[in-house]
This record gives sequence, C-alpha cells and structure tokens, in this order.
Amino acid sequence: MSHPAAGRLIAAPRRRASSTRQRQRRAALWFLLPGCALFCLCVVYPILSSITLSFYNWDGMTAKSFVGLANYVELFQSDTFYTALKNNLLWLVFFLLAPPLGLVFALYLNQQTRGIRVVKSLFFAPFVLSGVVVGLVFSWFYDPTFGLLKLIVGHGIPVLGDPKTVTFGIIFAALWPQTPFCMVLYLTGLTGINPEIVEAARMEGAKGWRLLWHVILPQLRPATFMAVVLTVIGALRSFDLIAVMSGGGPFDSSTVLAYFMYDQAIKYYREGYSAAIAVVLFAIMLVYIVFHLRRMLREER
Repeated sequence: MSHPAAGRLIAAPRRRASSTRQRQRRAALWFLLPGCALFCLCVVYPILSSITLSFYNWDGMTAKSFVGLANYVELFQSDTFYTALKNNLLWLVFFLLAPPLGLVFALYLNQQTRGIRVVKSLFFAPFVLSGVVVGLVFSWFYDPTFGLLKLIVGHGIPVLGDPKTVTFGIIFAALWPQTPFCMVLYLTGLTGINPEIVEAARMEGAKGWRLLWHVILPQLRPATFMAVVLTVIGALRSFDLIAVMSGGGPFDSSTVLAYFMYDQAIKYYREGYSAAIAVVLFAIMLVYIVFHLRRMLREER
C-alpha cells in the first residue's frame, strides 16, 4: 500500500473523532444555554442593577438623580450601619456553634436502635418550620409576662426589650432550626464513611476522641465544608427572625445589614441608599465565598 493511501486511512478516523467532539461541545453548549441565561437574568443582572442603583438617589417612583458616592459616604458615617455590622459579626461568631452541635447530635442519632427514627424526626422538626413560626414561638417563650422563660427562671426577663440581650436572644432562636440542618448534613456524611477504615483504626487501639478526630472527621470534611459555608451565609443574610421578633429594635440595637437595607427601602423609600447597603453586604459575602472556594480548590488539587 502506498504512503498517501495509508495516510488517508489514518486521517479519516481522526477527522471523525474531531467531528464527534465538536458535535458534543455544541450539544453541551445548547444544554447549558438555558441555565446560563436564567442565571444571568436572575443573578448577574440584579447584582449589576443594584451596583448601578447605589450611585443614584431614587424613591422608587420619581426620576433617578445621580449622586455618585454620596450614598456610600452617608452609609459609612451612619451609626446604625456600624451597629448592624457589629450585630452581623455577632451572628457570624455564635451561628458557627451550629455545625459542632449538629455533629454532636448526628453522632448520637447515628445508631441502629429501636425508635431512633422517631427521635430523628423530633430533632429535625425545627428545620421544617418557617422563620416566622420560629420567631413567634420564641417571642412567646421570651415574653416577660406569661412566657415559658419566666416559669423557668422564676421572674420575667425582658430579653427582646433590652438592647444588651435582644441580639443574643434572636441568635439563640435562630440556632434552633440551624442546628438540625447541620445535623442532617452530618448524618448524610456518616452514611458514606468507610466502615473498614473505622474497624482498622479500632484494631489499632483508636477509640473515643482519637477515633473521631483522626478517622471520622477527615471523612466528614465535605459535610463540614457545606455546613460551615451555609451557616455563614445564613448568618450574613439573617432577616426574618429580626423582622418578626424585634423589628430591628429597641433603638436599632438588633438590626443587621439585611434588615437595615429593607428598612431604608420599604419604610423610607430610599432605594439608592438601600442598594448601597446591599452592595456592601454582597462584598462581605463575596470575600468569604472566594476565600473558601480557593481553599476548596487547593485541597482538591
């Protein structure tokens, strides 16, 4: 066989393989197009629109007027902004108790005993309740006149009426549904643990805390990552419990950035100023998300 004929026989499968790859790429792009379009419409466009709006003064009805960085200057000179930022940090610190508590409950419930499914349902029940219901339940619990806390302590404590305790009272209420959410993540992770590794560690003498720290927790790293990330995002966007339980008061002492943003937009018709608050909150969340994504990519590599 001549060399040109042999070259054509070799090149034909390559051309077919290249054509197949191109068709696969086109098919993948067509499948991705609806999702990308929806993402741009529902996520990218609102973000860019909020950033643009933050440079304007607008009440939602009349024409917009460009004010440049005036909204940001006013925001960073506002005492309420720093109170909201401090409360967001408190939410962030205390809300991170949810993953370790969820892990403790998950380890307790990860047993094959009679009636454990009923116990799991009772632990998981707070997570399926809406934030409004949780807020109302704890408002009644904290009520200094007839609340359950008064019966436990023996006297009424104005938890939601005291600027020093209101934020901690709301955070405690928020931990009630967040902890079972982390518990479910860890229960899911525990089902994927390799039992052979655990048995090998026990044969080597590992037990108790050493077994948990060196064998079980490394295998729960994906569940821990998801629990921490979602808990932090939940802490930064906290809104519903504050709206139901305190309305940001007393004297704006329990407000956070998300509620401060809502307050300025809905009550005072300051859409541009509210957008500036949203941009600052988005920047804080973006820094955290980028940090964790880079860390996750490094671990995968």
